[in-house]
Amino acid sequence: MIRIALRTLRHHRTGFLASFIALFFGAAIVVGCGGLLQSALKSTAQPERLAAAPIVVSADQRYLGTQSEEPFIERVPVDAELAKKLKSVEGVGAAVPDVSFPAALASGDGKQAAAKVTGHGWSSAKLTPYRVSSGAAPSGPGQVVLDERLAGQAGLKPGDRVRLLVGGGAQNFEVSGLARGDGGSGSVFLSDARAAELSARPGKADVIGVFPASGADAGQVAKAVEKALGTPALTVLTGSERGRAENPDIVSGGDDLVALAAAFGGLAAMVTVFVVASTLGLSIQQRQREMALLRAIGATPGQLRRLILGETLLLTVIAAGLACALGPQFGRMLLDAFASAGVVPDSMEFHAGSLPLIAGASTALITAVGAAFIAARGPARTRPTEALSEAGLERRWFSWPRVVLAVLCLGGGAALAVVTAGMDGPKAAGAATPAAMVWTAGFGLLGPVLTRAMTAGLFRPVSALSGLSGRLATLNSKARTARFAGAVMPVMLATGLAIALIYMQTTNSRGAERAFDDSLRADLAVTSDAGGLPLDMVDTVQKQKGVAAASAQVSSIGYVEPRTPVEPTADSGEGAADPPEMALAGVTPEGITKTTAFRATEGSLGALRGKTVALPTRYTDGHKVGDMVPMRLGDGSRVSLKLVATVKGERGYETALLPAAFLAQHTDSGLIPRIMVTAEPGTDRAELTATLDALSEQQPGLRVTSRDTLAAAQAEQDDTQAWMAYLVLGVVVGYAVIALVNTQALATTERRREFMLQRLIGATRRQVMQMMAMEAALVALAGIVLGSIVAALTLVPLSMSVLGTATPEGSPWIFAVVVGAAFALTLATTLISALTVLRNRPVEAVGVRE
Repeated sequence: MIRIALRTLRHHRTGFLASFIALFFGAAIVVGCGGLLQSALKSTAQPERLAAAPIVVSADQRYLGTQSEEPFIERVPVDAELAKKLKSVEGVGAAVPDVSFPAALASGDGKQAAAKVTGHGWSSAKLTPYRVSSGAAPSGPGQVVLDERLAGQAGLKPGDRVRLLVGGGAQNFEVSGLARGDGGSGSVFLSDARAAELSARPGKADVIGVFPASGADAGQVAKAVEKALGTPALTVLTGSERGRAENPDIVSGGDDLVALAAAFGGLAAMVTVFVVASTLGLSIQQRQREMALLRAIGATPGQLRRLILGETLLLTVIAAGLACALGPQFGRMLLDAFASAGVVPDSMEFHAGSLPLIAGASTALITAVGAAFIAARGPARTRPTEALSEAGLERRWFSWPRVVLAVLCLGGGAALAVVTAGMDGPKAAGAATPAAMVWTAGFGLLGPVLTRAMTAGLFRPVSALSGLSGRLATLNSKARTARFAGAVMPVMLATGLAIALIYMQTTNSRGAERAFDDSLRADLAVTSDAGGLPLDMVDTVQKQKGVAAASAQVSSIGYVEPRTPVEPTADSGEGAADPPEMALAGVTPEGITKTTAFRATEGSLGALRGKTVALPTRYTDGHKVGDMVPMRLGDGSRVSLKLVATVKGERGYETALLPAAFLAQHTDSGLIPRIMVTAEPGTDRAELTATLDALSEQQPGLRVTSRDTLAAAQAEQDDTQAWMAYLVLGVVVGYAVIALVNTQALATTERRREFMLQRLIGATRRQVMQMMAMEAALVALAGIVLGSIVAALTLVPLSMSVLGTATPEGSPWIFAVVVGAAFALTLATTLISALTVLRNRPVEAVGVRE
């Protein structure tokens, strides 16, 4: 039978080609998404700024002691004095702390935006290494060394004067020299003492680079350093792991990528299972006559099963092998696309280990073998005397196991719908995405029943509207229920996934946009090219003519800890339950009520001074106004804050309020990123803008933006996040579309004998094409209706969670375009395939199988 299986491959090229396409693309997508997931889990990057330091000590950027170990949004600093301790470790030759601070190099005329740079102490130049290429190292507080590429772009040389926007103000420096290195072109170096003064965290360092002594083994030194530290809160990094210390965004970006790759990788695997099973099942069903003849001439059930399994295994091995070779390239292309959009750091490395390859190959192999085994049961169990009649009449088009599995899937979909409706808005998509696939699987299993019922209901209207061609189309659909259902399912899959997943993103985007708009009451915002403004600038802005209120706005993310604080642990995944994560906003109490929508339900927002907090009512955890609340801030600091008020917030978008002066101390810049301004009633916005712009004379780099600009910037940020999902969504939906085209072509071209018989008994080519057009319309209509039901069952709970209504957000043109595309693709593929078959002369095709 194996020899027969090898020979059948070339006699059923169409069916096997369709199966190969489904297997290859499905496995390649799973491998690519698996590579993304592995890359995100590893979160490594080749260091540039720290390239010369073989060992790097940094604080762990994760919330240790919790189950998920979420990353902190701000850089977690280390004690600069730790360098002295590390120098005494055996095998350590030098330990160099790196102190950095954000700055900007002002343009000569002051009108153009300043160039963003990062300042460092000169001693840390050896971490790259940077070496003076002209001039001299900084020897005093008024001197600076520039990266020679940066100096070339700005037209500067040693001896020139430059103005740096730093620490919320402008300071003049003399260029003492230029330095050459590979740490990026945005570095400037000051004396160590001056850099420490300008750092937002005195006595702290970003990282400490460790250099082994001459002749010492770096690996052994790293172990000795780790032992000397003796705490999981500090981590020792070597190799490409050092990139995490250089750019903490790799950790947070990696976590975002983990969620996305896991969700869509799982979705891709489920779609692959569905598509491969459907395509293989349809391919084997169309060979019922061949199987019947084999049974009639004495083939045993075991021989038929081995024949089908042998064909499938051979096909799967070839497709999976090719997918394992090309899948990692596909995953790397996705990662590059994310990096180009700024969603993940450019330096993040792609890892395509064995696990993604095994996952992709296993998905294809298990699905293909399972589908082949199930499809082979029918012809294998049929008695030889009934084989030919069974093949002709298609009596067995449904079974009780399908009913049981369908009920389980529909029950799972209902359970996920309840969970989705009860979740916080931003998190609801995590349950809605698998719900779409579970609903699809349930309807797919019930496909023969549903399509038979739909065909029966459409019989009279279709016959009345389209005459003989419509009558023949409906009769064909009823006579070949399993074949018709197999053609409908890919249409349902593509339509349902496209509608559900696209509207899911538009609904989530609308939820975030509405939360932002509802919370904003300010008319203008004051920002700075220097990376932030000093706190006293709030009072200056408040005193300007036409200003009704001004409030600082500092953004971060923190956690409300349980009453018993979470302690760090070295055992990943065995920590306590995750404390609630929430957005933190640093505000000025005098202006908060007029610049934002926050209102106190208990206590007073005017009491937000010092170490205090106003919590959303859902997250007080039993604390009352006046109690001390343990929290972790964005830089990992553990603090105890006095609860002075509670505030309402839209579910899923709640924000805790802290004094801006306190929260700014726990951010990377230590400055106020934005001052929100509300104008006096009747004040001309243009005049107020000009008044505030005039403050740039005393505060260089100051910029004034409108409310619309703020909303546009927020929308752009949300769109960037949604772009990740849209990209992978396009891949999954694209695969479903390929399956649609693939299946319709297979279902049509395999009917060569039927078409030729119709031609022999007098049907014209035009009549056959009209019949096929009506069949394609029936397939498309059934698939679109079922896909729309799947989408509705997915989107209604999501919309209830995000928007509080049953109607998802998004243009109706999305639905129209998806439906139109599905109908057009089904019709075009079917007619083109039928026309290709009808080019043959009837007498040449009857009795001959391709």
